[in-house]
Amino acid sequence: MPDKIVLAPFTGDISEILAFLKKQLADVFHLPIDEHPPLTLPQAYNPIRGQYFSRPFLERLLTIKKGNEFILGITDKDLYTSGLNFIFGEAAIYAGVAVIALARLRQNFYGLPENETLFQQRALKEAVHELGHLYGLDHCPDPHCVMHFSNSIEDTDVKSASFCKNCRKNLGF
Repeated sequence: MPDKIVLAPFTGDISEILAFLKKQLADVFHLPIDEHPPLTLPQAYNPIRGQYFSRPFLERLLTIKKGNEFILGITDKDLYTSGLNFIFGEAAIYAGVAVIALARLRQNFYGLPENETLFQQRALKEAVHELGHLYGLDHCPDPHCVMHFSNSIEDTDVKSASFCKNCRKNLGF
């Protein structure tokens, strides 16, 4: 178990969502939530795709990790990884670092009017999901569990921000 969770924003003005996540994640994981100063973006942009490759984000987070903590990177960029068109987040499970991508969690990404409450809930779900991986949880078959794999924004909207009974049991919560 980690001693704390550190939120590490990459460049961009995401202070409002950071403040929201800081409070919510403390309630979920019952740990202190610290905030790292903003990090510069890694050299990960793929102009052909118009997206950023996720692996350099995780590698950058490893450079700031100290001791027994989990690091959650947060970027407003659109991320992808090998074999997938996009990702909402990714975890390097045994390294204790993860990243979430906010771009596709916003309504305006889909040409819809912005909805701050919906955006906050989506960001919370993805943050809890990736941190759940750092705690050793796999994807869950329950579509309402936060650990269910999100293949689309609709999947994220269907699931809750909470762990199902089985995942809670595996966490020891």
